[in-house]
Amino acid sequence: MIGNTIREEKRGKATLRLLKSGTSYQGVVLPPSGGRIGPFHDEDPDRLWQRLQDEAGKAAANYTGFDGARARFLRFFPEGFAGSSYAEWERNFKVAAQAKLNATAPLAEAATGSGFGEAILSVFYATNLLSPFEKARLPGTLRGPSADAFVRAAARFAQGGGEPGLLDMRRVLQSQDNAKWTVATYLPFLWRPDAHMFLKPEVTKDFAGRVGHRFANDYDARLDMKDYDSLLDLVRTTKHELADLHPRDGIDVQSFIWIVGGYTDADVPPGSRGPSEGTANS
Repeated sequence: MIGNTIREEKRGKATLRLLKSGTSYQGVVLPPSGGRIGPFHDEDPDRLWQRLQDEAGKAAANYTGFDGARARFLRFFPEGFAGSSYAEWERNFKVAAQAKLNATAPLAEAATGSGFGEAILSVFYATNLLSPFEKARLPGTLRGPSADAFVRAAARFAQGGGEPGLLDMRRVLQSQDNAKWTVATYLPFLWRPDAHMFLKPEVTKDFAGRVGHRFANDYDARLDMKDYDSLLDLVRTTKHELADLHPRDGIDVQSFIWIVGGYTDADVPPGSRGPSEGTANS
């Protein structure tokens, strides 16, 4: 390759290298097994860097692509999102929690109001999306003096508040030793599943690795907007790839991610129950 290296970075076990040659750019991925993937060429270095991240994802050991993810989902639920087993094990309880949240703490009122802590706590308890350890710390947040601040921050974030809303949630949750992505994304996801996603990190990283998305390497436990933006890009890509399966909303997309990344081969044989999300690593 001819050119000057202007950026080099490890992504997982692969190395990404971006070079400038004259007025254009070229890049390669160097997998840990040796050799190289590429070169790829583009006039836009940011777009090329994104391409290199995607190509690095395809070199991951657990990569199966969306065809493999789809096949895995349909092995557990052959009728797809329309099946009664899928609704029973994955969708109905989330829809019920969403309805409970909208009835007891409407988004517009929660963004500016007060006194919603107890209602919000009951919504957290209504699902198994959080681990018992995460739930155990919630009363300190939602029954204490920071309850209104947390609820308002979560609601503002759900309304499109972006980084300021996320940082406000982080400040409150850090004081309770519960600054987890699961806690921060739960309410925005239920209020606005069209715009937000619930993040269960280990499962979502596994899923991202399977489909070759950069979130597998982008993720950081610190509540940071760039990581959340990477998650939303994963969601948009997944929606596009699943168009023929007709997911109804973000609840179906979240369930797909959980099933592909969280179920084991022994889970959900005919006539049995699906695993509890709260039992997987957060």
